Amino acid sequence: MAHLHITAWLLAIILTFVVSSFYKQEKTQQAKILHMILRLDYLLILYSGGSLLGNYIVNGASGSLLGEVIVKVIAGVWTIVAMEMISVKGKKDKPVKGWWIQFIVAAVIAIILGFGRLPLGVLP
Repeated sequence: MAHLHITAWLLAIILTFVVSSFYKQEKTQQAKILHMILRLDYLLILYSGGSLLGNYIVNGASGSLLGEVIVKVIAGVWTIVAMEMISVKGKKDKPVKGWWIQFIVAAVIAIILGFGRLPLGVLP
């Protein structure tokens, strides 16, 4: 399930950059289509992330590990919200700099916890 989760969020990151670029270039039809695909990808991320969360809970995550899992879940949802806001604000031609900063911070927190600290990542 970890590989599905990683593939889904890599696809979401790429689609966020492409959608943002298309909205800046005023290619609204292509951007709308990719934005809908991005929203479907969010559901895949939430499903696979929920499955990983279930694995942590079933395997008896306790103490500091449980706290790190909860922080990772919050950072992951925060990343999804930031990606969606980047797309929506870009569509409306509003400033998105703050959302890009939040996206980078949340994504870095989630990636560090997922790969560096928590045992169900793909790295040893």
